[in-house]
Amino acid sequence: MNDAANRAIGKRRMHYGIVILVMSTLVVFGALGLARFGYSILLAPMQSALGLDNTQAGALATANLAGYLVLSVVGGALASRYGPRAVIAAGLAVAGAAMILTGLAGGMASAAFWRGVTGLGSGASNVPVMALLAAWFAPRRRGLAAGIGVSGSSFALILLGPVAPLLLANFGEMGWRVCWGLLGAVTLVLAAAACLLLRNHPADVGALPLGTRPDDPPPAPRGAPLRWARVYRSWTVWHLGLVYVAFGFSYIIYLTFFVKYLMAGGGYTQPEAGRVFMLMGWCSVLCGLIWGAVSDALGRKWALVIVYAIQAAAFALFALAPNPPGFTASAVLFGITAWSIPAIMAAACGDMLGPRMAPAALGFITLFFGIGQAAGPSVAGALADASGSLESSFLLAAGVAVLGGVGAALLRPHADGS
Repeated sequence: MNDAANRAIGKRRMHYGIVILVMSTLVVFGALGLARFGYSILLAPMQSALGLDNTQAGALATANLAGYLVLSVVGGALASRYGPRAVIAAGLAVAGAAMILTGLAGGMASAAFWRGVTGLGSGASNVPVMALLAAWFAPRRRGLAAGIGVSGSSFALILLGPVAPLLLANFGEMGWRVCWGLLGAVTLVLAAAACLLLRNHPADVGALPLGTRPDDPPPAPRGAPLRWARVYRSWTVWHLGLVYVAFGFSYIIYLTFFVKYLMAGGGYTQPEAGRVFMLMGWCSVLCGLIWGAVSDALGRKWALVIVYAIQAAAFALFALAPNPPGFTASAVLFGITAWSIPAIMAAACGDMLGPRMAPAALGFITLFFGIGQAAGPSVAGALADASGSLESSFLLAAGVAVLGGVGAALLRPHADGS
């Protein structure tokens, strides 16, 4: 078959980037949506069964996030060197197995250990899969693609909101253990699918990045040397990482204690709190897509500023208006921006450093994000125990989000996508 015929057939076929985008969304669904946010809705029964106070409950979340912190950096570097596919599949498999073992934990120490291992797997899979989109989509489509990818977390909230309370009600004291077992099993299936369907680069299937125009410059050769100094010695990359700290610290406080506060401070039942959790998930389905597209149009910097302002309002409202309208408004405000910052950060790394080094850059700035995440729950839990209420923790989250917006406003133009 001649080249002209091959090109004609290629035009009729769906671009494999669509498969990559769907699979990337499912990876995020497992690596973050189930592995991390499952803890938010299972926190209350776990805390009761294992006899944990708020500080210990925060420490369990911190163990998970510390694991994520370690492998986000290492996983990004490994993906740049060896390709994302193997790293992503292995990370998801580790996360899935550790989630199952979390459900078998008999106390604080074993639960913390397995939550930490879950975080290792999440970091090894989530960071490379977000950076993989930079290789498969042209720069003008990166924000949109990353925005769709992060919606995997939204689908997890939508699923967990009604399903987890149902399982908890049907299985009684064993309910939270059953939930972890099922979530882990689903994640293992996703690991196998990632191994089968992901590809490291469009050239692997004889394609160009989706959205490439005839006048675009050719992609860098795949065998080009890895320029690590461009990542680790760039002040712009460091600045981007410092801005990312604020999101990690603030949002994880909000999500970790969201359901618990609705039940303890708002008088909600577990199913009622689950419905608000699900509402947040529905509101967040399009957030990455919307804000990724906004960042393509306005620039990464200004999109970050707007999102941080909205999230600060959501966190403050949760503390200052502890009633059903306030809780609902807060959930909606956070939902419409929930995963937009990671999407914008992934697109910014692709803009600055190109597809080959984007995984390393995203892994490096995720180190900062992970430090914020790891510190947030423990600080918030200790603050809640000291003050006797979680309101102060949510106000702390709001203040840190404001600082994130200020830092984003000071980013240099070339971190802006311009």
